[in-house]
Amino acid sequence: MPDIIHLLPDSVANQIAAGEVIQRPASVVKELVENAIDSGSTEIKIIVKNAGKTLIQVIDNGCGMSETDGRLAFERHATSKILEAKDLYAIKTMGFRGEALASIAAIAQVELKTKRVEDELGTLILINGSEVEKQESISCPDGSNFTIKNLFYNVPARRKFLKTNSTELKHIIFEFQRVALSHSNISFSLYQNETEIYNLPASGLRQRLMDVFGKGINQNLIPLNVETSLVIITGYIGKPEFARKTFGEQFFFINNRYIKHPYLHKAVMKAYDQILPAETIPSYFVYFSSDPETIDINIHPTKSEVKFEDEKSIWQFLLAATKEALGKFNIVPSIDFETEGIIDIPVSTGDMEIKPPTIRISPDYDPFADKKTRYQKKIKISRMDKENLQNWEKLYSGFEKGNETPEQFLFQKAPGIEDETLNQNFVQLKNKYILCTVKSGLMVIDQKRAHERILYEKYLNSLEGNLGVAQKDLFPQTVELSASDYTTLIEILDELSQLGFDIKDIGHHSIIINGYPANSGNSNPQEMIEILLEEYKASERNIQAGVKERIAKSLAKAAAIHHGKNLTKEEMREIIDSLFACKIPNYSPSGKPVVSILNLSEIENMFK
Repeated sequence: MPDIIHLLPDSVANQIAAGEVIQRPASVVKELVENAIDSGSTEIKIIVKNAGKTLIQVIDNGCGMSETDGRLAFERHATSKILEAKDLYAIKTMGFRGEALASIAAIAQVELKTKRVEDELGTLILINGSEVEKQESISCPDGSNFTIKNLFYNVPARRKFLKTNSTELKHIIFEFQRVALSHSNISFSLYQNETEIYNLPASGLRQRLMDVFGKGINQNLIPLNVETSLVIITGYIGKPEFARKTFGEQFFFINNRYIKHPYLHKAVMKAYDQILPAETIPSYFVYFSSDPETIDINIHPTKSEVKFEDEKSIWQFLLAATKEALGKFNIVPSIDFETEGIIDIPVSTGDMEIKPPTIRISPDYDPFADKKTRYQKKIKISRMDKENLQNWEKLYSGFEKGNETPEQFLFQKAPGIEDETLNQNFVQLKNKYILCTVKSGLMVIDQKRAHERILYEKYLNSLEGNLGVAQKDLFPQTVELSASDYTTLIEILDELSQLGFDIKDIGHHSIIINGYPANSGNSNPQEMIEILLEEYKASERNIQAGVKERIAKSLAKAAAIHHGKNLTKEEMREIIDSLFACKIPNYSPSGKPVVSILNLSEIENMFK
């Protein structure tokens, strides 16, 4: 039997390695920018076309490479960062494995122009699918200029699985943010199809955060600064009132390297325990500085995961640092002694007679006295309560006897409740629920979820061809968004116009809201847009839902009336009529129950 084991060709081996290192265009941007940082660059420019599918270009002013180094850099495991195995435990650079350039060259057409400061001429190298097509001397600026064309052109199966341009661009923006936030001393710029997305000058960390996420984040930041013998923790955490329902502004860095760490995320969340709005996540930008020998970053191909030598201690330090920061800025509940009044302490003088304190004792006090005689209080019943007690049976009058089940009643297309019943027998409870009598008992409707269902079906219908009605705003609002939110908004701008939004793009991540959908329960268009974007991003994981369905669901949640809103009888009547005209009236777009019926038998059992 002949031998069956053989060595793979370099081109095939590189393509296999590329499957781990290069997952999408954003991976290329990450690897090339990290190499530019390691080269000592102070200015880095990134240019992409069609979200990196057609072109990715990274230009830096770093140290550049010689002719030999430029050629050798594209070989597998060729690196200048380590010489022996023990160097893996003292990594201070962004890259070190020597796999990135070989992997990129295996699945793209690559052009490199590079020159050292001390050289008169630079080097041009052209590589196509791991094969070097040209290498020659040229005149070019100091530094390196990588041009990556037609990513995955020779791996059609991989290219087919790339997402839409807007989705791939968002991943590039996320990678750009991670690198830019960890190196605020470097100038970065990002261009998509010749449009500037970011232009970040070298600055301090706080200014870099404002440049990346907008000036509005400045009022959200709380400084974090703790130094221990094991680790130094610096950066910023966000105020609870600015917390969002989705991830997006949560960053951990170790020695200026972005990392993902769910365990440390739990430490931050525990520090915010009981002070966060429901189902929200605070912003945080946490920087760890530690001896490289105490961490292992060689456990994942993209180096986004690390292992700490003493993880539990780091967890405790982070928890304490976050709590201390929140406490310093009076974010956590505390006792305010100033509100308790001023204690008058007399000043002693030489001729003052000092009297010992006295205690008054009641010899007649009996701790076993009848509690009824000492604590009995007279219960006052209002006139309305008396009428309700006397006439409670009238709640169920005016109905014809029938055998409809609650389920059959709820799925009727028409409201199914007589007009006179709606006029007389529905009330609002705690500004949250609408109570209405029905044949089988008492119906309770969640007003917010009901309005979400109504708006969802209305918006979905508008997106199918019937244009929504716009409500013009007398005072148009200018809103500044983060780059990722701005990209998302532009992606769905046409659909929002169909729903009734009148939004003008003025560039620089800013928009003007001239109008918003009529009949929305939220009269603040800026808040509506922010909630819409949060919900839309949160629904991205639902691959079964189409874009129109996601937009309709997100906008319905953003535009629905809130719990706590006082409704008039006319508004309650309109909600009930519109709800039971819906196709699925008893569930919200998120699948939560809208209506619950308390049967008459259940009510009668309460009084037995």
